[in-house]
Amino acid sequence: MLSPSTKRIVIKIGTGVLTRNSGGEVHHAMIARLSQAITDLKKAGHEVVLVSSGAVGAGLSALGLDARPTAIEALQACAAAGQARLMHLYEAQFAHQGMVVGQLLVSAEDFEIDRRKANVLATIRQLLTYPQVIPVINENDSVSVAELKVGDNDTLSSIVARAIEADLLIILTSVPGLRGPDAMNDDDIITHVQNIDDVMSFARDEKGALSTGGMASKLEAVRLAVESGIETIIANGTTPEQLPDLVNGNGIGTRFSPLSPH
Repeated sequence: MLSPSTKRIVIKIGTGVLTRNSGGEVHHAMIARLSQAITDLKKAGHEVVLVSSGAVGAGLSALGLDARPTAIEALQACAAAGQARLMHLYEAQFAHQGMVVGQLLVSAEDFEIDRRKANVLATIRQLLTYPQVIPVINENDSVSVAELKVGDNDTLSSIVARAIEADLLIILTSVPGLRGPDAMNDDDIITHVQNIDDVMSFARDEKGALSTGGMASKLEAVRLAVESGIETIIANGTTPEQLPDLVNGNGIGTRFSPLSPH
């Protein structure tokens, strides 16, 4: 049972945070910093679930590929190789903090079919009862085809947040937050959004070479979350040390107010 001062948090980590370049080289130091910051949240009493991108990107370098392939079979092969590599790194870095990771690979059907959704939620809830465990969720890209896919991990993070009745969703990306139409540079962000409908048109058509979702995808995910009463933040994942500040109402990012009470 959470105390009034602690929260159930879903943190989505984007590919651009986890990789160094378009070749998919995994950023080991960044994963170490993320694991430290997330462990600090756990030690403060918060419940934390990760939704992690990066499997396909990590698979590129593992398989010796220079660019993200377009063929579905090649993408699935990258996901299979990259997911194992990514989880090994999470496991190693969280172990340095005395933590354990639990992996869940899901597809759209796992949230659309009642029995399967109940099984997924039961597993997540049980994992959250262990203070030393971090559930890490990703779409099962190695077997999911178009009709089974959630879409992108922005959407998945919002679905997970709604399903577990999270208090807060934090979407970590490679930019500091949402920029307005008149923004002059990356740091010129909107710090607070009261109504998501007011900013849906602000998304720029930009995403990383290895990413499947840009800012438009993130805003759609934000809409799903805030409509369910979940406060949501878009922030820069390359400064993970600010995660405790973000959870406590501070930090640098775009904070979206829920449209209805939780």
